[in-house]
Amino acid sequence: MGGFMALLVAFLFAVVKISLASSSSVTVPAFLWSSHHDKLSYNGVKEIVNYRIISPKDLAKTVLSEGGWSNLVCSVENLQQSVDIALVFVGRKLQSSDISRNAHMDQDLIDLLKVSFTGSSFSMAFPYVSASDEKETMESSIISGFIENCGHQLEVTNVALMDTCSVEGDGLKKLAGFNAFHEYVGSRMQTKLKGQTDLIVFCNGGSESSEEFDQTQSEGKILSELISFLKQSGATYTVLYASDPSRAIQYSSHQAIGRFLAEGTLGNGSADATSCDGVCRIKSSLLEGVFVGIVLLLILLSGLCCMMGIDTPTRFEAPQDS
Repeated sequence: MGGFMALLVAFLFAVVKISLASSSSVTVPAFLWSSHHDKLSYNGVKEIVNYRIISPKDLAKTVLSEGGWSNLVCSVENLQQSVDIALVFVGRKLQSSDISRNAHMDQDLIDLLKVSFTGSSFSMAFPYVSASDEKETMESSIISGFIENCGHQLEVTNVALMDTCSVEGDGLKKLAGFNAFHEYVGSRMQTKLKGQTDLIVFCNGGSESSEEFDQTQSEGKILSELISFLKQSGATYTVLYASDPSRAIQYSSHQAIGRFLAEGTLGNGSADATSCDGVCRIKSSLLEGVFVGIVLLLILLSGLCCMMGIDTPTRFEAPQDS
């Protein structure tokens, strides 16, 4: 009986250890926002944070359904809900654990994401996007996810790729550098028709970037320049930033993500690395339940062992007559 108890306790602690190890897997964030498309909002909520751990394919599905992009890339019927440019920016450095850090490798990117999330008419945040089991790049997973969930080819005017994007398919345009991007958007605005949306995918490849891009620029500055030109051209746009877990730099520590996005604009506060968000509370509750269950199980087994150890007589002597 004692050997069985020891084996059971060892198994339960192994399960807890495995669950803790799986919860520390590398994840990356994604952000969706739009300042020109009020009807993209889901259930009338301006700022949405999806704390579930999702795959890149699930990210594409959620962007279409809850983010409203199905009206942009899947359907040509809702013409009044279209925007000119749907920009997908695929980064390579930002991880979920980096958001709650006080010091960031790319502070410009963090600042831009924070201002865009809190200042747009509609925005969504996906703090935990896991790596794809199919070993696809983020841009390939997003495009294929769009096609699968639309049920047919994308109903966009053009799909343009920039920098180091690796997506297979016919009819994809390749834009080499900012000059090509400026010319493309400029011609798009001159010949635009109501209800047409162009999908532009930019992939920051770092040292593998084309010579048209300044390799010393951070992701935040590159994304800021792209958005600034869209504003100057007068185009209506929506942006999806997604960090690629296959390109992300591996960090040794995994800190809890803070809810700094809803704290307002810059300078109104700093992220508290010791705070516990929704996912943290769920995990802590599960672990507490596991430990309480272990204690109760040990008490039950100990009681059964004590009861089995009680030696009661099998027969009683008859009382003597007085």
